[in-house]
Amino acid sequence: MAAEICREEAAKSMPAAAAGATAIARRRRRVEGFRFVAGSLEPPQEDADAGVARCGKRQRVAGARAGAGAATAGPCRPSAGAGFGSRWWPRYGVTSVFGRRREMEDAVSIRPDFLRGSTSSGKHHFFGVFDGHGCSHVARMCQDRMHELVVDAYKKAVSGKEAAAAAPAWKDVMEKGFARMDDEATIWAKSRTGGEPACRCELQTPARCDHVGSTAVVAVVGPNRVVVANSGDSRAVLCRAGVPVPLSVDHKPDRPDELERIKAAGGRVIYWDGARVLGVLAMSRAIGDGYLKPYVTSEPEVTVTERADDDECLILASDGLWDVVTNEMACEVVRACFRSNGPPSPPGCSRPKAVLPPPAGASGGGGGDAVVKGVDKAESDKACADAALLLAKLAIARRSADNVSVVVVDLRRPVP
Repeated sequence: MAAEICREEAAKSMPAAAAGATAIARRRRRVEGFRFVAGSLEPPQEDADAGVARCGKRQRVAGARAGAGAATAGPCRPSAGAGFGSRWWPRYGVTSVFGRRREMEDAVSIRPDFLRGSTSSGKHHFFGVFDGHGCSHVARMCQDRMHELVVDAYKKAVSGKEAAAAAPAWKDVMEKGFARMDDEATIWAKSRTGGEPACRCELQTPARCDHVGSTAVVAVVGPNRVVVANSGDSRAVLCRAGVPVPLSVDHKPDRPDELERIKAAGGRVIYWDGARVLGVLAMSRAIGDGYLKPYVTSEPEVTVTERADDDECLILASDGLWDVVTNEMACEVVRACFRSNGPPSPPGCSRPKAVLPPPAGASGGGGGDAVVKGVDKAESDKACADAALLLAKLAIARRSADNVSVVVVDLRRPVP
């Protein structure tokens, strides 16, 4: 399946690209199109899977492991101690690529068990994809702070309730978390009044830090439900029994309800290379973008979905994927990768390449300016990492012009 997808897309895109380009230009595109960010600055240690022959040969992938660990899968072994199996966190895979952009403006945050000590209703895990525009600093701020602000809002929502067992109104929690994140981005932009430039947007004359923003799609995966909050045109899709279930709806300026909201606030949607708020921004909601308020709002749309036994995976991705890949195709790619890697391990077994809690006092992998923060990508699950990598490669093969960031979370129940 994977080989067929890559061969089909490569056959479609390569002749068109070659028609009006020189050999040098073609080589440059191939190199720039696949600058993968794999949480490491080391050179690639292996090529892409030989099954995707044409993509692997014609477009070398830097960091092709994209989060897959070096350990090999072994037989299922019983847990060594009591409760060992319960320490494992969800299987996930993540890939971020530059695509055909010169700058990486995407950021990803994965924070397992991020509500530790705040709830007695089981472990909850945070996944976020942030697609910056104008610069990367707002996306980076969301990457570092969004999960902390959601935790703060959650604690306030459950304060006074018995043993923090009562479930809060997730819509209110997410709205408050996003609002505080937007406030922090706005305050930071206003505070930049000179001194050493902190990012490339300050190198412009005049500096335009308030012309920068980021989409935000956040998922909280708990034992019984999946909560998704979205502001912008990144997207979350649940695959249930082979059928894609959108958990978010893109905030485009020409979406009828968004168009009415912008007009009611006194703004306009101008069609300039597509629908744009005031002819500038191609999305109607985002974190930051202070110069476009109140027409562009940070308020997220929130969905709460009960988990079911036939849930297969959750896909979070920036619009670099969704602009060229349908929900149906994305689900089919992930399912193909799951089939090729076998069923999930039964409870009580040491699952290869699952994720263990970090040592006491550790903050997780991916410090500094890492595109992925919160966990060590080397500990991600092979099936999910393969799926995320293949989706990114598929987006590039289909001529996506944007950064592409993909997170795949395995929601399958372990086989007894």
